[in-house]
Amino acid sequence: MKTFFIWSTLCLFTHISCTANTKQDNQLAFQKEQHHEIHTTKTDPNTSNIQVALLLDTSNSMDGLIEQAKAQLWEIVNELSYAKCGHNTIKLQIALYEYGNDGLSSKEGFIRQVLPFSEDLDEISKELFALTTNGGNEYCGKVISTSINQLDWKKNDDHLKLIFIAGNEPFTQGPVNYKDAATDALEKDITINTIFCGNYRQGMDTMWKHGADITHGEYTAIDHNHQTVHIATPYDDIILQLNHKLNDTYIYYGHEGSAKRKLQKEQDRNAESYSTANGVSRTVSKSSGFYKNKSWDLIDAAEDENFELEEIVEEQLPQELRKKSKADLKQHITKKSKERKEIQQKIQELNKKRVTFIKNNRKKEETNLEAALLNAIKKQGRKKSFSWEE
Repeated sequence: MKTFFIWSTLCLFTHISCTANTKQDNQLAFQKEQHHEIHTTKTDPNTSNIQVALLLDTSNSMDGLIEQAKAQLWEIVNELSYAKCGHNTIKLQIALYEYGNDGLSSKEGFIRQVLPFSEDLDEISKELFALTTNGGNEYCGKVISTSINQLDWKKNDDHLKLIFIAGNEPFTQGPVNYKDAATDALEKDITINTIFCGNYRQGMDTMWKHGADITHGEYTAIDHNHQTVHIATPYDDIILQLNHKLNDTYIYYGHEGSAKRKLQKEQDRNAESYSTANGVSRTVSKSSGFYKNKSWDLIDAAEDENFELEEIVEEQLPQELRKKSKADLKQHITKKSKERKEIQQKIQELNKKRVTFIKNNRKKEETNLEAALLNAIKKQGRKKSFSWEE
């Protein structure tokens, strides 16, 4: 009976505005929640950021909403990867909250930060697929206020900072007045978009539209129990074959490298569990600039000018690479990097044909979670000088 979904940064973008120069921040800020840490790093004046906080109601009646989120995650990421902001690099960060679940602490208002702003798409997928539903109390004002206060929102107003909350209980429930939470968001240039799971008029009568109006956000009503329809294309099998080749270009390192490598394949399986087309969407995401794993992959790490291969101890490498000299290892990284770029380019080229096929074979636009998120993100992004390839 409850639904609250915030897309927090499908996509948090590292803070930096499209046109403004920002000061470098040398401070390191830590926020711990469920063993997750947030690091505030130096800002890059050549980077533009989108932060999306996703607030999901995980009460009993929200199974359909969560299933839509799982099924549509990668298509949303793909669409966001086409964003432009001048000549700047685009970065995406997503945060995830669940609320309205009896299994959560009543002292915290039945709210849990599942993941702070993160660029780790595999981690986001893992946490999303781990969500389960249970009856509870849905406090919209409380979860909005909590996400505003807990997350590391960018200070500059040129960043695209968005909250998405979805549900079907009155927006007025709970100890925090939604008007106060929305006013706080407005003062911090954070836009609240509300997604009511049910009748459009009912959502208006229960203040879901007003909750969005305060921050000039979008209000949408969706059928959260509608099953996502994936359109199969002649390019799907080829793209999935390229995904296996793409995975073979990853060289793990570090204490968590092996586990992260397994997580990557696990999320491939999660995506394909919905449909072949959904697995294809994830593969396309892995060929985009948003899919970076420099914390555990030597190829992505080597792109950082501050990375020193000499600091990697032999025991932190895969068994077959431990006896290689540093010179041979560098040569191996260069070879795999070239292979990856070629594979990613092939995937992107095939995806252009795939997207055209889908557009030509899709029925009228449906009102679902993906459409609600993307329509709001694009409309609000254009106000911040972001644009999208059509």
